[in-house]
Amino acid sequence: MIDISKTRIETPRLILRPWQDSDLEDFYTYASVEGVGEMAGWAHHQSMEESRKILNLFMEGKHTFALELRENGHAIGSLGLEGRDENLNLPKELEGYEIGYALSKAYWGRGLMPEAVQAVIDYSFRELKLDYLTCGHFLRNSQSARVIEKCGFRYLKDILYQTRMDTIEPTKLYILYNPEKEK
Repeated sequence: MIDISKTRIETPRLILRPWQDSDLEDFYTYASVEGVGEMAGWAHHQSMEESRKILNLFMEGKHTFALELRENGHAIGSLGLEGRDENLNLPKELEGYEIGYALSKAYWGRGLMPEAVQAVIDYSFRELKLDYLTCGHFLRNSQSARVIEKCGFRYLKDILYQTRMDTIEPTKLYILYNPEKEK
């Protein structure tokens, strides 16, 4: 299992760090906006209490980064490393995780998510020594498709993804192998 509870990654515009109790208001501010969660497979938050429960899961799970914007210190998104999908049919000896992310709608289109994803790719391959990472996007989510493309992932296959909203989303799944291990 991955534990990012003591990890801090800095990029030119972001600090990727563990979530903390003081992030609740920032988290609710972006997670309650219609369209943010829905692009990632979860319904936008209806209450601060709902955000509190999810924030607690992030902190307990220790595998989801808060994306803090350097210019104002606010948490504006999340980026998690989720467990291996056994349906990928990859060799059992390979270790990898899936990257999942969400970003405040107010910051879409600024190149922040590719910056964060690239930092986590570097961390995952250099520090965690993972063999691969996967990432996917719903067919309707062209912004996420662009992030995945910018970060060098290669198409793996089409899947049907069951969301937390009990819908089925046609999804494209991509993979990126650790270049140090491909040699």
